[in-house]
Amino acid sequence: MAREMKRVLTGTVVSNKMDKTVVVRVARTYRHPLYGKVVKVHKKYHAHDENNSCQEGDEVRILETRPLSRTKRWVVIENLTQSASENA
Repeated sequence: MAREMKRVLTGTVVSNKMDKTVVVRVARTYRHPLYGKVVKVHKKYHAHDENNSCQEGDEVRILETRPLSRTKRWVVIENLTQSASENA
C-alpha cells in the first residue's frame, strides 16, 4: 500500500509563548463560487518546534504529522526567514 502524502503549509509564526510549540497563521485565497470575488482567509495551526528556535514574525514551513497533543498535529520542518530581532 502506498503511503499518503502529508500536507506541507507555509505561514507566519504569531505566537511562541508555549514550550516547544508555536502558533502558525496560514493564509490562502480562493474565488467566491457565486460572486467571483477573490477572498482571503486564514487559519491558525499549533506546530511542534523542538528547539524553540522560531520567533514571532518568522516564515516557517510546517508538515502534517500524527497527533502530538490535543491541538498539535503539525511539525515545523524549516524556518524560511528569521525575524528582524534575531538578525540584529
